[in-house]
Amino acid sequence: MSSLQPGIEFRQVTKRYSSGGPLVVKGIDFVVPKGTLTTILGPSGCGKTTTLRMIAGLESPSGGQILINGKDVTQLGPNERQVSMVFQSYALFPHMTVLQNVGYGLEVSGVPRAQIPERARAALATVGLQGMDERYPSELSGGQQQRVAVARALVIEPAVLLFDEPLSNLDARLRRSMREEIRSLQQRLGLTVAYVTHDQSEALAVSDQIIVMEGGYIAQAGTPQGLYERPTSAFVAGFMGEAMLFDGQSLADGQVQVGPLRFAPRNPVAAGAVKAAIRPEAWRIVPRAEAALGGALVKQAYLGSFQELTIDTLLGPVFVVSPQVERQWVLGEELGLALGEHGVTVVAA
Repeated sequence: MSSLQPGIEFRQVTKRYSSGGPLVVKGIDFVVPKGTLTTILGPSGCGKTTTLRMIAGLESPSGGQILINGKDVTQLGPNERQVSMVFQSYALFPHMTVLQNVGYGLEVSGVPRAQIPERARAALATVGLQGMDERYPSELSGGQQQRVAVARALVIEPAVLLFDEPLSNLDARLRRSMREEIRSLQQRLGLTVAYVTHDQSEALAVSDQIIVMEGGYIAQAGTPQGLYERPTSAFVAGFMGEAMLFDGQSLADGQVQVGPLRFAPRNPVAAGAVKAAIRPEAWRIVPRAEAALGGALVKQAYLGSFQELTIDTLLGPVFVVSPQVERQWVLGEELGLALGEHGVTVVAA
């Protein structure tokens, strides 16, 4: 990915909303390679939406440079950047038909009126909405409204396409299908996309690169697999999917001790206090007599393809996801816990 040309580039970009006010974006650097999808992920208030709005030109940075396809756009307005944005609310005009909504951007861009319907219909076909021209937004489902918003963004042929929490208004099943459609469209058309969400599974599913933000900084950036399997901090380990953090010690022999458990970390860790981030799927249920750690089963939930278990241990309640769906679990029974090879990360305390 690093060999690709930069589509979006931030160089030491900062943002504060008032003179002398606190920085909400604190000197960040990143590159979105051309033709790839980067997700900016983080909790509320971390600066991710402000970052997206600075790419769009809806906010001006307080310092630093923003480049799009190698051109410095830091001082340019939204209309001068060749950028389109799909908002969380879709922002469709209720009094306009689908075709008029999609063609609106062309109209304000000065495209000859005679060309607009043809280009708008082509954009609608790209998102699978042929034949919907004369419908109004109120006559469409949430998923269809979302596609109209994407078609409206695509029709002006932007250099960069931005998504701000685009799936948060959809139900879970529709979210999954729409994220697959957005990813497929991005890959098919070779679009450069920056995508903001707070949903880790959404980020893992659609991204070439994920940038995790914390308190206005970039906590870590990398591939979805890299961030999930090799987080560099307790924050990233806890944020990228579900993980419980346990206090431990890195020992002189290279082993890590967490309570009664000893194991070899996947990456060397300096001796001293550490945090072990252990994901629910990392635990294996074994007979109590064979395990250094164990405890009583206090909660159990059947979720079809897996079971969720909570086991009361010396380390406190441990949350486990088990594929043993056919086993009959009994509350209060004593279970042993061992660690598998994946889903355990050790970081400095």
